[in-house]
Amino acid sequence: MQTGPTPPASDPSGPGVRTVDAIADSYVDECVSRYPEIATSLGIADHDDQWSDYSPDGLAEQIAHVRRTIAALHPTAPVDEREHTAKEAMLERLGLEVELYEAHITASRVSVVAGAAQEIRSTFDLMPTDSEQAWSNVAARLRGIHVPLSQVRETLSAEAREGNISAVRQIRGTVEQIRTWTGESGSNDFFAELVADTDDLPDTLQHELSGAADHARSAYADFGSWLAHDLAPLAPSLDAVGEERYALDSRSFLGATVDLEETYHWGFEELHRIQTEQRQIARDLFGLNDIKAACAALDSDPSRRLTGAETFRAWMQELSDQAISDLAGTHFDIPEPIRTLECCLAPTHDGLIYYTDPAEDFSRPGRMWWAVPEGIDTFSTWKEVTTVYHEGVPGHHLQVAQNSYRSDLLNRWQRKLCFVSGHGEGWALYAERLMDDLGYLEPGDRMGMLDSQAFRALRVVLDIGMHLQLEIPRDNPWKFRPGERWTPTAGFEFLSANCYVDEPTLRFELDRYLGWPGQAPSYKVGERIWLEARDEARARKGAAFDLRQFHADALNLGPLGLDPLRAALARI
Repeated sequence: MQTGPTPPASDPSGPGVRTVDAIADSYVDECVSRYPEIATSLGIADHDDQWSDYSPDGLAEQIAHVRRTIAALHPTAPVDEREHTAKEAMLERLGLEVELYEAHITASRVSVVAGAAQEIRSTFDLMPTDSEQAWSNVAARLRGIHVPLSQVRETLSAEAREGNISAVRQIRGTVEQIRTWTGESGSNDFFAELVADTDDLPDTLQHELSGAADHARSAYADFGSWLAHDLAPLAPSLDAVGEERYALDSRSFLGATVDLEETYHWGFEELHRIQTEQRQIARDLFGLNDIKAACAALDSDPSRRLTGAETFRAWMQELSDQAISDLAGTHFDIPEPIRTLECCLAPTHDGLIYYTDPAEDFSRPGRMWWAVPEGIDTFSTWKEVTTVYHEGVPGHHLQVAQNSYRSDLLNRWQRKLCFVSGHGEGWALYAERLMDDLGYLEPGDRMGMLDSQAFRALRVVLDIGMHLQLEIPRDNPWKFRPGERWTPTAGFEFLSANCYVDEPTLRFELDRYLGWPGQAPSYKVGERIWLEARDEARARKGAAFDLRQFHADALNLGPLGLDPLRAALARI
């Protein structure tokens, strides 16, 4: 059995020995060998036919591995500021993994966004399919998928016996997702579609893939049935997790400790500020004082509509390529290997938009994915210009792909295994606002950016409000249920009144907040902390402050919690 990272044997305390980096790199090596899905996400071959151990014993060993790494890190002496920052970041992240495990959060979680069912299925999105061996690996994983699903079932059952069960809303929502993947709900069968375009493969391999897809579909259907008939009846109806649990979740997503009630009230203020700006644009463009009416007018503008998912994908690609071309060498330093971002249509249809990292050697580029809902064939560009900047450059792709590239500044754990939602999503929202500041958004596109910002501010209010069951301010500008306590019903009503988004998306979003406490606010709260960090740097440097240099300094620190980010920037 592997014993976990240890400092190098040759004088680990000697001058010039980069012990922190050595421990971090060793940790990544061990994660690659222990957890095949991580190898797949990094684009490392030789593990694509295997699955991790999702059983209680497997999760316990995973945390033991984390604890050994923490123990190895604590006594190390960083040789420079770069290692000091890396050590702070790694201790903060790994420490939270242990806390979440000890609180029974990770092992018991069923969520419409962040559960094991989604994690296992999404692994196929990153698997290579460019050779017979690659397709053989797909077949092997499909054929063996019942093993991790049965291990998840074992883990959830063990947690349930201890009274640790996710809310019934999340279990039922996950069951419905599984039914869309298996085609039971009338949607396209994900597993059949995965192996459909294989006519150029040998007949024997095609037959193997078809049988493996049938097996995976059946395994997921059985898992969904168990969730519905065995776990759901045991699950609590209360969605709120309470202040103690929520504070831990919030810290895990932000890498910072925030005053939750102050942040809740700030969310109301921020939403009101954004809507005031939106009304001004509505008046300037259409002479309207109604935000939703102005959005409808933008939607009906033929010059802002595209027909066909492939046409829309090509539009995203062109806009992304243009942003990279314009920003490289002017506002950001963008190394050549990361100037490629692929815009892709996802194999699922749940409406999600997301980014996936490049392979470690850049043989697979960073990708922006759009899971177009079934039946949707027209797209409004005014809402999505800012999405391209959020997922691409200067948002996620610039940040994440640069982390992969900067091996001269970041150890391997920083480059490939560390992600903090408040840091990454906060930066992406900051990037949206920056593109407006740089003049890239005409008024209609700016309305789309503000629509996105308002949505994220709403999430701060609802996520904290519903999980802590807080009182709705009596003096809120919307005169919305003053003095009442938040419930999911009130949350949906407030979302509907203040969002230009279709009802199915809003219902999914509400379920997402309730099943992933603390994650949804990390975007807007993360942006808030990024802006505060920039203001602090400007105050420290005075006339010497340079925005491009601030961006370079901040991104060169790599991913880390937002409290460690502010501390590291203060030392630059």
